[in-house]
Amino acid sequence: MIETPRLILRGFRDADLDDFAAVNTDPRVYAWLGGPMDRAASDAIAARINAHIDAHGFGLWAAELKATGRVIGFIGLARVEGLPVSPCVEMGWRLTPETWGQGLASEGAKAALDWAFANLDEAEILAFTADTNLASQAVMRKIGMIHDPSRDFDHPRLAQDHPLRRHVVFAARRQTN
Repeated sequence: MIETPRLILRGFRDADLDDFAAVNTDPRVYAWLGGPMDRAASDAIAARINAHIDAHGFGLWAAELKATGRVIGFIGLARVEGLPVSPCVEMGWRLTPETWGQGLASEGAKAALDWAFANLDEAEILAFTADTNLASQAVMRKIGMIHDPSRDFDHPRLAQDHPLRRHVVFAARRQTN
């Protein structure tokens, strides 16, 4: 578990699934995911996230808003395979649109990034998103990640003409003293 001034990052609980499904099925969110998602797919994502946490000791943790106890999405880290930048540990977040623009993604992502460098033996952590997702890129910059254009790629799981196919890659490298 990671705690920030406004968030608790932790594994998903059964009681979180309604809130998480509300995030995943929101058209404003799935516009960045390549298409709509139903409740079953959302529940499956939560189960995969928890399995990843069980296997690796970290994951895309449920982001609980301290003030309300409500899960507003996820923020965290995941081991990624099968992409042009793999293998890697990716930083990621997905939050309900009602919380966008409040600095919660940056707050949680910075805490997760700090946790990664304190607890994982990784030289770098990557984050990637569609080249048109300027809001996520702003979060990446705000937490100190740097765009690495040499690693930008076309997402292999999206059709050749899909508007989200082109992805940009940002990296945070472990600081050595």
